[in-house]
Amino acid sequence: MNMSEPGGGDLPEPKVEQVMGKLRMLQQEKRLLEEEVRNIQSVSDNLQKELVILLTSVNEIEGIHKDKEGACRKLQWQCEESERDFDRQLNQNKTSEELLEQYRCEIQEVKLKHRKLRMRFENQLLQLIEQHKQLDFVFNPKRLPNELKKAENIKHQLLSAEQVKLAQLHKLDEELEELKKQKQLETTAAQIHK
Repeated sequence: MNMSEPGGGDLPEPKVEQVMGKLRMLQQEKRLLEEEVRNIQSVSDNLQKELVILLTSVNEIEGIHKDKEGACRKLQWQCEESERDFDRQLNQNKTSEELLEQYRCEIQEVKLKHRKLRMRFENQLLQLIEQHKQLDFVFNPKRLPNELKKAENIKHQLLSAEQVKLAQLHKLDEELEELKKQKQLETTAAQIHK
């Protein structure tokens, strides 16, 4: 069947083969688009899983930080108790004042360093949490391995530094206890001689 145009010749009717070819091409493009959509959905699912893992890691770091803070408070309380014991000993023997002052300075220095370390840790943790909150908007999958490695390194560095400071406090407490025992022995010996 032919169609007539005014003032022109007859236009040929589209051939069945052309229509079928066009249909096959559109179907192929549809399959490609569907495959691309599936790939994008798969990548999105993987990124969401990785985000959940990162947030879980942040929660674990927060839990470790809270535990360390509790241990630090306990150690600080023990240090303060040790200081009070030393004060009582100094009232009995004035010759120990210089040594006590030295230990007080060391304790304050350790406390100050630990406070600065804790503040730096909290700031870095807040920055890390803020970065994770923004992942849905500015996430780049190519940067994920580097970001994970960087976060893990920061966590290990901070935990190592925390352990060093706790070890220093523990050693200082042991030295205070040893000095207290020595002082008690000296006092006992002085009383025996009297």
